[in-house]
Amino acid sequence: MRIGGLGLWVVLAASAAFAHSEPPAVIVASKPFGESYLLAEMFAQQLEARGIRVDRRPGLGATELAFRALRGGAIDVYPEYTGTGLLVLLGEPPRGTAADVYSRVAQEFPRRFGVRWLPPLGFENTYAIAVRKGMADSLALRTLSDLARAAPRLRAGLTPDFIGRADGLPGLSGAYGIHFRDVKALLPAIKYRALDGGEVDVVDGYSTDGLIARYDFRVLVDDKGFFPPYEAAALIGARVASTNPAAVAALTELSGRIDVAHMRRFNRRIEAEGVPIPTVAAEALQELGLRNTAAPANSERSRGSLIDYLAATRRTLLALTLRHIVLVGASLFFAILIGVPLGLTLERSSWSAEPVIRGVGVIQTLPGIALLAFMIPLLGIGVAPALIALVLYSLYPIVRNTFTGVRDADPSAVDAARALGMTDGQILRQVRLPLAAPVIMAGIRTAAVIDVGTATLAAFIGAGGLGEPIVSGLALSDTRMILSGAIPAALLALAVDTTLAGVERFVRPSR
Repeated sequence: MRIGGLGLWVVLAASAAFAHSEPPAVIVASKPFGESYLLAEMFAQQLEARGIRVDRRPGLGATELAFRALRGGAIDVYPEYTGTGLLVLLGEPPRGTAADVYSRVAQEFPRRFGVRWLPPLGFENTYAIAVRKGMADSLALRTLSDLARAAPRLRAGLTPDFIGRADGLPGLSGAYGIHFRDVKALLPAIKYRALDGGEVDVVDGYSTDGLIARYDFRVLVDDKGFFPPYEAAALIGARVASTNPAAVAALTELSGRIDVAHMRRFNRRIEAEGVPIPTVAAEALQELGLRNTAAPANSERSRGSLIDYLAATRRTLLALTLRHIVLVGASLFFAILIGVPLGLTLERSSWSAEPVIRGVGVIQTLPGIALLAFMIPLLGIGVAPALIALVLYSLYPIVRNTFTGVRDADPSAVDAARALGMTDGQILRQVRLPLAAPVIMAGIRTAAVIDVGTATLAAFIGAGGLGEPIVSGLALSDTRMILSGAIPAALLALAVDTTLAGVERFVRPSR
């Protein structure tokens, strides 16, 4: 009975602890452009104001990448647009009014994908094809039909997402017969600078972009009504929709509160005035009547010099640098554990060595972001897929140099060892490996430098590191933010290379 009573007490205590355990944090993500960053931060602050823990994952890749992460449960919510949901994710043609489009995606997404749309936030952000006013006047460009006539003489700077989407360039070409002389893939913020500088003649933008007004570009009229309605809304995953009604209720409070005028002004504060996103998000929530406290003071993105910016963000940069070092160090450690034994094994079976090494080398020909995107369905987002991708990228120089160094170890020394009666294992451990150590270290050194650069791409899948300010800076057209990630990454690469060069000299055998 005493044992039974003790067991009952343990069960009751465990049940009580489970009942009072804190629910998991809601993972809020965004796509890598200014408005998506801002809306995601507003979602996060709104949840936190209602006592709900939040984990932020800003700047994920394009639409398909973010949606794949949502379906897989790697994130819980991100801002999306109903027109994108209809054309890109459902693969259906434009249909009806904004209400019709929302009704369609709200009906189909739970059934087909297991995710849910909350009611729209209150504004529509459709595509805006923009040109310089002077060129528009000289070529009499007012509508997209006018653009079709002049397009064979013009250069377009378009986001990669727009170039490949059904509601982007392919659909636009089909509807209007637009075929540009040249098309360049440009990041969201860079394209406006390129258009202003005359490097391209046409760009794709969004109707709520603050930079269109800042540069005073002309937006061409969609006279055939090709673009569907794009109402912004929160797209939430199955976990939050089914188990966290408080989070759903908190996010629903934003529905219908943000009109186009508000969103343009908020975007301009970020893109043109350089105000930090957390500050603008707090001000927006307060203005919309959803927050009673004042906006937080934040000096991380002021109009000062690069030195001032680095000084203001030093704590954040230190944390990101440490995260970057952990990513590089862990991936390099596992790459050595795999690569060195594999290189030694291949030396014993030379007939299969070259095909295997070439196969490992093929991995390095894959674009980094493509390899990371491939990992998401298997491992979600975050550190795990980033580590595996970095390990795969690091293998080739380690395997190649290990195999070559051991195979080409001084033949006279190997022959002398064999003449002394040493076994193959003794020759490997006591002759070949010491002689090959500098070559192996050179491969490890190369892999480490590759890792430092490639790890910046981990920011696209929420793994953190010094890629975060680079991605954010590109999206927000902030050179200081870009340099705040690029400079420490470059210094880290130099430090790693210098350190491993010293190790390489240390392991070099004496005469």
